[in-house]
Amino acid sequence: MKIKIDKFVLSILIVIGLAYIFPQWGTAESKIPIDTISSIGISLIFFFYGLKLSPSKLKEGIKNWKLHLLIQTSTFLIFPLLVLVFQPFIQNKEQEIIWLAFFFLAALPSTVSSSVVMVSIAKGNIPAAIFNASISGIIGIVLTPLWMGLFVKNPQADFNFVDIYIKLIVQIILPVLFGVVLQRYFGALALKNSKKLTLFDKSIILLIIYKSFANSFNDNIFSSVSILDLLLLFVSVLILFSILFYLIGFLAKKMQFNIEDQITAQFCGTKKSLVHGTVFSKIIFGNMATIGIILLPIMLFHATQILIISMVASKWSRRNHTT
Repeated sequence: MKIKIDKFVLSILIVIGLAYIFPQWGTAESKIPIDTISSIGISLIFFFYGLKLSPSKLKEGIKNWKLHLLIQTSTFLIFPLLVLVFQPFIQNKEQEIIWLAFFFLAALPSTVSSSVVMVSIAKGNIPAAIFNASISGIIGIVLTPLWMGLFVKNPQADFNFVDIYIKLIVQIILPVLFGVVLQRYFGALALKNSKKLTLFDKSIILLIIYKSFANSFNDNIFSSVSILDLLLLFVSVLILFSILFYLIGFLAKKMQFNIEDQITAQFCGTKKSLVHGTVFSKIIFGNMATIGIILLPIMLFHATQILIISMVASKWSRRNHTT
């Protein structure tokens, strides 16, 4: 099978390259208002997200509660606990930052668009995928900061629950609610222009990634990160994904799910949202110099999940649909 390079993953690599060559554009001294643009962009992303949320479909999706329970438990409990197991082995500051980056990845909600698309290709339970991918983002607004609050001790991060939740309410929750209220009027228009909105989403995420890496390059944070370190990070991400993927498959069979529900559980339960990752990193970690390193695992995981899940989806799409 011919493997295609995901254009968004390629765009991320290009943006990181630009941040390395021109870090001055993303620093606090820059005249380009990247922070303001990205903050407005984040609110618009979640406003459009609310526009595309169908309350009626969400109500219908609640019925398959065992599937939802497995997916959300995998996303917000099993995944973080897998990473938490390795915390006692931390020996120095560098290892602590890497571990925190992986824990941040583990605490994130599932991604919406790619989960639904891949479940659709694999002929899984599409309504359940839509429900879980949508509800995961809402749950993550509450649970991700709670998980991170247990371990973010760096005073540079200025981790304050009240301040963080105010930012989340203003930048994410209110735009989502505003979008949901207007869904009956503009929901069809938003769905019709879904590809354009996705392009806008990705553009804002690329902007946030640029600024994060520009700050890290400007402060010479990556001087201690070698090619071997990056390779080890990738292998760690691959192992983490594989453990979770097969564990969810095992649990789905034990719970006697049909093949459609098993596909949905494995696809949605292993996904992590790069959108939420970049947005939450901006809110939770602020302007920490190590923000580039914090984002490395989620970006590697994003590329890995797209590659593996697309191959699995293609394989399962060719199965006999009567099985």
